[in-house]
Amino acid sequence: MTKLSVNVNKIAVLRNSRGGNCPDVLKTSLDIERFGADGITVHPRPDARHIRYEDVRQLKAAIATELNVEGNPIESFVELVLEVVPAQVTLVPDAPDALTSNAGWDTIANRDFLTEVTRRFHEKGIRVSIFVDPDPKMVAGAKACGADRVELYTESYARLYPEGREEAIAPFVAAAEEARRQGLGLNAGHDLSLENLAYYHERIPWTDEVSIGHALIADALYYGLENTVQLYQRQLKNR
Repeated sequence: MTKLSVNVNKIAVLRNSRGGNCPDVLKTSLDIERFGADGITVHPRPDARHIRYEDVRQLKAAIATELNVEGNPIESFVELVLEVVPAQVTLVPDAPDALTSNAGWDTIANRDFLTEVTRRFHEKGIRVSIFVDPDPKMVAGAKACGADRVELYTESYARLYPEGREEAIAPFVAAAEEARRQGLGLNAGHDLSLENLAYYHERIPWTDEVSIGHALIADALYYGLENTVQLYQRQLKNR
C-alpha cells in the first residue's frame, strides 16, 4: 500500500509570515498524523524561510509515524540529519535560492558525492532516497550510489496531465519499472494533487510513498485539514 507523507513546509511559511508560533507546526503535524497520514515530510533550507532546523528536532521527538527529511546535503544539513536520525532522508539538489525543488540529481555525474553522503547516512541506519527526474539512467545511477529508494520528480507529470494523462505518465512508468528492476524502493513527489494522484497511483501502484505538501495544504483551506488528508488517502486506495 502506498503511504502518504504530508509535507508541512507551508504550515511553517504561514507561521513565519507573522512571527510567533501560529500555526503551530508541531501540533499541526500531530493532527495530520491523527487524521490518517502515514508520515511527515519537512524540507529545511539554509535561509530557514519555512521549516527550521529546530522544527526538525521537535518533530523527530514527537511524531509516531515516519519522518522524512528532504534537502540538499550541504554539511549543515548532513549534520542535522545525522543528529536527528529520521526514518528517511531524501537528497534533493536544490540551490540555496531556489523557490522550490526544480530538478532531480544527475546521479552519474555526482556519483562519488552521492555515494559518500549515502554511506554516512547508512552508518546511522537512515533510509536514503535520491530525488531524480523520470529517466531510467538516473534511476540506475541512484542504485549505483547505494540508495535505497528514488523519489521521482513529478512536476512534469502534473503540468502535462491536463493535456493528456497517458503521455504525461509514460516516462514515469518507464522510470518506475527501472527502479523495480534495480531493486529500489519508489517514492514520488511534487505537484501531485487530488486531480492527478489517483491516475498516477493506478499506473504505478508499486509506489512506496508519495510526499505531498503544497496542494494538500491549499485544499485544506476549502475542505478542512482532516477531510483533506482523508481525501488524499482515498486516491491511494486500489480501485
